[in-house]
Amino acid sequence: MDYFFKPKGVAVIGATANPKKGGNIIVANLTKGYTGRIYPVNPRYGEIEGLKCYPSVMDVPDPVDLAVVFVGAGMVPGVIRDCAARGIPGAMLESAGFSETGPDGAALQQETARIARDGGIRLWGPNCMGLVDVKNRSVFSTVTPSLWETMIPGSVSLIVQSGMLAGAFLIDLMSHGVMGIGKVCSIGNKMDVAECDLLEYLLADDETAVIGLYLESILDGAGFISLCRKCPKPIVVLKGGKSREGAAAAMSHTASMAGDGAVVSGALRQAGVIEADDFYQMLDYCRVLESFQDLPPGRKNRVAVMTYSGGAGIVSSDFLQHNGLALACLSPGSITRLKAVFPPWMAPANPVDLWPGILVNGTHRVYNETVKVLLADPGVDAVFAHCFAGGFDLDPDLAAMARLARSAQKPLICWISGEREAVFRFQQEALALNLPAFREVCRAVECLGVLLGYHQRKHEPAGDASAPVPPPIHGRDIPADLIDGCCGVLDERRSKAILKQAGIPVVNEARVGSPEEARAAALRFGWPVVLKGIAPGAVHKTEAGLVALHIDTPEALFRAYDLMVARVGAGGEVLLQPQLPSGLELIAGLVRDPQFGPCVMCGLGGVMTEVLNDRAFALAPLSHEEALGLIGRLKSQRLLDGFRGAPALDRNALADALVRLGALGAGFPQIREIDVNPMIVVDGRPTAVDASVIL
Repeated sequence: MDYFFKPKGVAVIGATANPKKGGNIIVANLTKGYTGRIYPVNPRYGEIEGLKCYPSVMDVPDPVDLAVVFVGAGMVPGVIRDCAARGIPGAMLESAGFSETGPDGAALQQETARIARDGGIRLWGPNCMGLVDVKNRSVFSTVTPSLWETMIPGSVSLIVQSGMLAGAFLIDLMSHGVMGIGKVCSIGNKMDVAECDLLEYLLADDETAVIGLYLESILDGAGFISLCRKCPKPIVVLKGGKSREGAAAAMSHTASMAGDGAVVSGALRQAGVIEADDFYQMLDYCRVLESFQDLPPGRKNRVAVMTYSGGAGIVSSDFLQHNGLALACLSPGSITRLKAVFPPWMAPANPVDLWPGILVNGTHRVYNETVKVLLADPGVDAVFAHCFAGGFDLDPDLAAMARLARSAQKPLICWISGEREAVFRFQQEALALNLPAFREVCRAVECLGVLLGYHQRKHEPAGDASAPVPPPIHGRDIPADLIDGCCGVLDERRSKAILKQAGIPVVNEARVGSPEEARAAALRFGWPVVLKGIAPGAVHKTEAGLVALHIDTPEALFRAYDLMVARVGAGGEVLLQPQLPSGLELIAGLVRDPQFGPCVMCGLGGVMTEVLNDRAFALAPLSHEEALGLIGRLKSQRLLDGFRGAPALDRNALADALVRLGALGAGFPQIREIDVNPMIVVDGRPTAVDASVIL
């Protein structure tokens, strides 16, 4: 990928002398920072921006290893053919008019990709804004030239699928002086070069410390997650296009619940990626992670708040709790030291209200001494400082505060409010000191939670090497007659037989063909019992009236049997199962995602599973430890731990079932979905009482 990031020479095909056109902006941007050879290409000009202009790319001299293409979409295939003949290894297509415009554009994109493959050229784009390398001042893009006046180098690099959004990011960030940027890669339609190529490059880039991505699709989900798992740098992803449209066509609860991006979120979480929900949140996560890259092990979630306002301290405490952080309990020694800068009537506590001390001893002394005391307290993992600029004589000594934080190796972040110009100067100074400053208390605390959580996970001990991911379950493990020759929705009896062969606990059952057979099975299992009707194509039996519960007498059994036979019709059958005791109902399942492959799901189940909407996904196959982590991501942990005297869930038993579901999906590519709902927890152990396998 070096010829995209560090080319020796760049041919700009579609260059123009018109300063309002993109072909001129690309050349002008190159002349302001890029140190290699620049070759404008356009047969209508002899010179552009003081550079010799060439009639064709075939006329461009060496060295040239990158073509930046900005011509009409219909001309692009011919241009790529010429680049191949010239021996140029990479082309950055900033032209639009391809797959984003409809079928004709998609066909043009496919033709261009074929020509590039045949000619051995890598393509970046099309429909993108190319590359902006702020640190090296290499701008291969149509981004506005005014960017040069405000470019701030940093070590956060971005991969952005949207072209205009990439440019908007840069202009907004640079002009507000909030954070620096390393590289911004706008990849557009991803005809060839995609997120995995760029992520792999940035992982090895010494100038990049944190990677942020805005993606609307992930072409190779498994490959992307594999790269993320190996990455020693923080990765933040904003995934667009996570709506539930299309879920209505899904044939099981599992598939419909995957339609809102839960699969993507589960895969990212499993790989240690931080997921953002909006653009500024993604950038704020990146900048706080950039500011504190090497925190030592042992940092937890205990935060000390120093404020000039009691009200702001109260609000901060609320946000800390909401984000899984805790107010630190200050040591007696810290309390004693703080008393030295506070009036006698003021008893210091966390949050530390600085105002009474400031009135007596001044802003700088109180802020600096408080920061020093809090950072030295072994019960404090981070400090959240409230600052005001432009009034009340509250301007703090930021340089001293930053120096103390670096020395203590503890994060210190600021909330800043005040007069507009003074706040801007404060932000610029904070940026120069690599000290994150935020305009909102909630975002500051949110980012602090992300930072501390990332470093806690980073220093967690590795999982048990003796418990690797199990091998897939193959045909030798499942009787051939259960799957071979089948398609679509398998009935409950066949589905549970497959699960049982895979080692997943299922309820006992018997297929009954008469009232007498039903009574014999009931006597064998013990009362009460459940009758279920198996009708062709019916997945959700409760809604179809095909489940009769709490049958505890032969008379009730006979009536239920006759009714069930009438409902299932000639092609159906009737199953009898023991009625399990009431308990926590879970759902487990597998869905084959087009981007990520087989994914395992677990959550709260039963007929209310979509209403409760408490579920989590992980890529399959998964280890026992990953399955335990999947269970731990559910919101209803109190229910799992045994609510109001109920026995706690045997998490290892459920994890074992999830691991086996993943192995089943990995071994049988013809399995599209598995829906196990409910799994009833009896004496802590989950048992599948209903299931559907969809081929």
